[in-house]
Amino acid sequence: MIINLNLEGKKIIVVGGGNEAEKRIKSILNEKCEIIVISDSVNTQILKLVKTKQVKLKKQKIENVKFILELKPDLIITTTNNKKINQKIINHAKKKKIISYSSDNPEDSDFSNAAIIDFEKMIQIAIFTGGRSPVMSKKIKSKAEKVLKKVISKEDVAQIKIQKISRKLAKEIIPTQFERKKYLQNIMTDNHIDQLIKDGQIKKAEKRAIEILKKWK
Repeated sequence: MIINLNLEGKKIIVVGGGNEAEKRIKSILNEKCEIIVISDSVNTQILKLVKTKQVKLKKQKIENVKFILELKPDLIITTTNNKKINQKIINHAKKKKIISYSSDNPEDSDFSNAAIIDFEKMIQIAIFTGGRSPVMSKKIKSKAEKVLKKVISKEDVAQIKIQKISRKLAKEIIPTQFERKKYLQNIMTDNHIDQLIKDGQIKKAEKRAIEILKKWK
């Protein structure tokens, strides 16, 4: 089962400070969560993130799992080169019912990382092998991305942005879910909005959607 975790407001620990840690950190940077890196050394890119206060750094050598009890994280990602310590962290996290992931042991982790095709942070499509072959996930992603770029247009992305705004406002005005759904479908099929989006007049398209909402009965 592929799911999208809501990490907003959660505390995430990333153990390790190398390239693998950097990759995992960048995958959650925009999730509005607290990221704490635990390592005795970090690479240049992670150090930049620390200096710009996008992540926190707890500088220490990982010899045990005491930091888990101290920090009480919601999720742990371990990326060290030491398989024994990675496994020890995973085992302890499971006992404490903390979601955990080990980069060298996805099979024993609570989740696996999919290869994500992203369109302006509005559409995400996952290529997933269940941790069996991350290399093949990346290869298939590369092939699929070329095809999807021809299928998913800028107009589709713009429509999603308008739908997001309209959906939020509709919750305040339209009392039932059934009627809200009808309204949003109306927005999606409105020829005037469609043309405004094609002309690049997104603000006018948003205004048109709000006008329809005000007249909705």
